[in-house]
Amino acid sequence: MSERTRRRKGRRGHAHGPPAIEQPPFRFHRRCVAPTRVVSDDELEAVHEASLAILRDVGIDVLLPDARARLEAAGCTVSISDDRVRFDPEMVVDFVASAPAEFTLHARNPGHTVRIGGDNVVFSAVASPPNVSDAAGGRRTGNLEDFQNLVRLSQHLNAVQVHAGYPVEPADVHASVRHLHAIADLCKLSDKAVNAYSLGADRNRDALEILRIAHQLADDEIDGHTIVYSVINTSSPLRLDEPMCTGIIEFSSRNQAVVVTPFTLAGAMAPVTIAGAVAQQNAEALAGICLAQVVRRGAPVLYGGFTSNVDMKSGSPAFGTPEFMQAAMLGGQLARRYGIPYRSSNVNAANAVDAQAGYESVFSLWGAIMGGANLVFHGAGWLEGGLRASYEKMVLDADLINMVATWLQPLVVDDATLAVETIGEVGPGGHFFGVQHTQDRYRDAFYTPMVSDWRNFESWHEAGSPTADTKTAALASQLLAEYRQPAIDEAVLEEIDAFVERRVAEGGVATDF
Repeated sequence: MSERTRRRKGRRGHAHGPPAIEQPPFRFHRRCVAPTRVVSDDELEAVHEASLAILRDVGIDVLLPDARARLEAAGCTVSISDDRVRFDPEMVVDFVASAPAEFTLHARNPGHTVRIGGDNVVFSAVASPPNVSDAAGGRRTGNLEDFQNLVRLSQHLNAVQVHAGYPVEPADVHASVRHLHAIADLCKLSDKAVNAYSLGADRNRDALEILRIAHQLADDEIDGHTIVYSVINTSSPLRLDEPMCTGIIEFSSRNQAVVVTPFTLAGAMAPVTIAGAVAQQNAEALAGICLAQVVRRGAPVLYGGFTSNVDMKSGSPAFGTPEFMQAAMLGGQLARRYGIPYRSSNVNAANAVDAQAGYESVFSLWGAIMGGANLVFHGAGWLEGGLRASYEKMVLDADLINMVATWLQPLVVDDATLAVETIGEVGPGGHFFGVQHTQDRYRDAFYTPMVSDWRNFESWHEAGSPTADTKTAALASQLLAEYRQPAIDEAVLEEIDAFVERRVAEGGVATDF
């Protein structure tokens, strides 16, 4: 078989492969319990009013002239001496109210299309670290090979429902054309929904065109299908820079989703109190959401919460802290008040796949889930405060996500599950292993983890005393070996490749290096 034949066969996908690691199937999650409230209704209104006062009296620096002009035409006050925009509270409330409570994010494979908002909960892979690590190669600068492998791992792990940008930055591909290769690879190596960065209008448009081809839509059909989402980070405190404003305008104008996410660290870029930090977060989020609705009423948006605290001894960011949980839950209350889908994150500050990475991620996940998050960003693979993507952490997080997802399943209470007759059959002093009730259910009665080791000490010791870090390393390797590229039409691949080749030949986008 020639190399070209092998490549084409791989592109079309394989019907058969090695036995897969046992993991729950790709599934959709709905929250069956009410999110946790961390403040009273009166206190929530106080945060809301404080945010409106910040927007009215202090304002936001909006660095893109086009964005300032649009906001001024919609009723904002724009300073003639600087970039400051002040927002009329009634205008903010009006425009924010026009954002949809739910929307559909389409994947190339309709079976992986997800619903964002309402009671839906969606988990993404990690996004944007400059570095990557695995047990075999250690820590290193992000590169295209690791980028592609992490996309493959994200595709094969059913716990990961959508991509979140680049799982690691492929720094060995020049920034002028990096987005072209990265988005094309996301479409070729995976059939899950895609995130694209907002780093200038040309990159926005290139990403949308590659995704249009992958989804086989006509240009005039894009506005009716949300096929990409983009995170819009404010530059805290109180600033929207040009690339982020451009991203809002480019994507919202085409009915694509933006996730407006202030990155507010209490004690550094925000007040040291959680209430003050979230009030600032809320003001910045409302400003970005308002701009999206000014661009196109009804365009899909998410309210992004990413407030944590810093280590006041070193100034380093801290994640998975009690304060992070409080901020995540308060952000969720605010998003629900506005009727907007909510994004939170699975984050940690650990430098290794160790106990700290585990317990900080559990805290983050619990803050996100109980805070009512509809999108749990950085769901799998985040390490070192976001500076590193980890193969082993991606596997560990997938197990954590699957545990949370199992917990999210409704607890069924009926005659069959109450098992009164079976309890009577066994009676005092008996056991339930052999009864028909157990035999009918034991195969899928409980969640089976990939990583946790439930053997007794003697069996575990005889097996070499494996720990979570060694087991996740082996699992990551096996999952990559099992990966099969999802099917995609050859003509679609050729059209994507032709577009990328043309844009690369044109030089991609201008850079200053």
